[in-house]
Amino acid sequence: MKKKLSYRDKLLELAYIYNVKEIQEYTKRRKNLTTGQIELILKKNKIIIPKDFKTTFIKENFVKPFSRFKTSIVDYKEEKIKDKNRFFRRVENYKHDTTRKVNHGISNIWKGLGTVGFNFLNVIPKLGTTITQFFGNLFTDVFNSIYNQQIDQKSARNVIIGFFIVAGVTTAIIAGINAYNNFDFSQKKLETKKIEAETKKEFKKTEPKVKKETKKPEVKVKKETKKPEVKVKKETKKPELKVKRNNVAEVILPDLNLKTETVIQLFKDVDYDLRTVRNEKLVKPIYFTQFPRDLDNLKSVQLKKETFLKIVLPLVVAENEKILDDREKLKNLIDKKFTTDAEKQWLRQKLLEYKVKKSDLKELMIKMDMIPVSIALAQAAKESGWGTSRFALEGNAIFGQWTWDGQGIAPLKRDGDKNHKILKFPILRASVKAYKNNLNTHKSYSKFRDKRQQLRNKNKNITGLALTDTLKNYAQTGSEYTRILNQIITQNRLSDFELVKLVNSVKQIELNS
Repeated sequence: MKKKLSYRDKLLELAYIYNVKEIQEYTKRRKNLTTGQIELILKKNKIIIPKDFKTTFIKENFVKPFSRFKTSIVDYKEEKIKDKNRFFRRVENYKHDTTRKVNHGISNIWKGLGTVGFNFLNVIPKLGTTITQFFGNLFTDVFNSIYNQQIDQKSARNVIIGFFIVAGVTTAIIAGINAYNNFDFSQKKLETKKIEAETKKEFKKTEPKVKKETKKPEVKVKKETKKPEVKVKKETKKPELKVKRNNVAEVILPDLNLKTETVIQLFKDVDYDLRTVRNEKLVKPIYFTQFPRDLDNLKSVQLKKETFLKIVLPLVVAENEKILDDREKLKNLIDKKFTTDAEKQWLRQKLLEYKVKKSDLKELMIKMDMIPVSIALAQAAKESGWGTSRFALEGNAIFGQWTWDGQGIAPLKRDGDKNHKILKFPILRASVKAYKNNLNTHKSYSKFRDKRQQLRNKNKNITGLALTDTLKNYAQTGSEYTRILNQIITQNRLSDFELVKLVNSVKQIELNS
């Protein structure tokens, strides 16, 4: 006889038939759910609870085993992913340890060289005294021998004169070589060109005016001498200004269709490294207008991801800092009793920008807030294929935003009943700004903004992992999309960039390079 199942067991069986993951996870953890809880979960997943629980032979012998097999496969995949992540973490830790050991060894070698150098410096005075004594004794002996020998006055005079001539010639040759090496030929050429031009002008002006009085040429000579002086002053001022401006606010790289090798070399020249960014929480304001078109040709996946993150990270951080500046300005305006006309105009613009009606400043404060850096980077990587998709390369579309009336790129695999396009932008920063406005204004992301405000009220950090579950409406896959975002954030350690800020300035040397 078949064992009679209770009402709760029948509900669990129904959950396994429809593959309800939430109930399966609870059962795996050996957590006992009540009958009411199971009913609520089934209703939440839109599963109708039948009045009759008579299971068929097919459900009993085929559906349930298949679902169990499917869950076992999923569990196996998750375990393999965890093992892979553990392996990569071990490799990364090994790299850090080896670099630390190498640096320690180099420092020890450097210290040893320093001690050797100090010992050598201590030996130098003794060596100098011995050398001076040796040469002193040598010269005294030589002069004594010369004095003892009876030499003619003429021959002695010739010897002395020859000695001084040889010494003078050698010193003149050495001085000439040094002067030649240190001489600035560019200035000499400029001076010669100026002299030639002045002489030509003088000849041209003096030839037809020989018969005239000498006053006019004198006036002209004065004018000619003044002009080069003015030019020299202007030329000397320009480099002085460049020297004083040691720092520059931003580096905006134009649309040059740079190759990936050039971009990577540029990052090396300006010492732009993600490891230092993670440690110091500072990033240089280097803004690219587009991705390199051959980014997908890189064989190393890790290098491709690092190049993508280096390009997108400053853009995201810059927009966040702009939002936080506006937020601080709004707080000051709320606290003020009286506002100026300029402040009122700024407030009207922000109300329009964030689509706030009835001048609700509380709603504006909720909407005017930063986007977690990890979420922005993860969504950019997911939607643009790490900067290699057609939308990212042709239209600078990092976040895959749809449009029905604006300029966009039509997807190749689009359903016949749909007419949407992917919104295109002139530069990458415009795409980041549109993404920020989308999350801060669209009604589909009200849960995202509410949870963000809750974190603000509790004085907690606004992180990506705390807000990813509120972005189910961003993609058609829903919860699967948020799971992928969490996976991208954790695997690539994007949470390390949450507190990153922009460096105040970049050195002029870095610009020139």
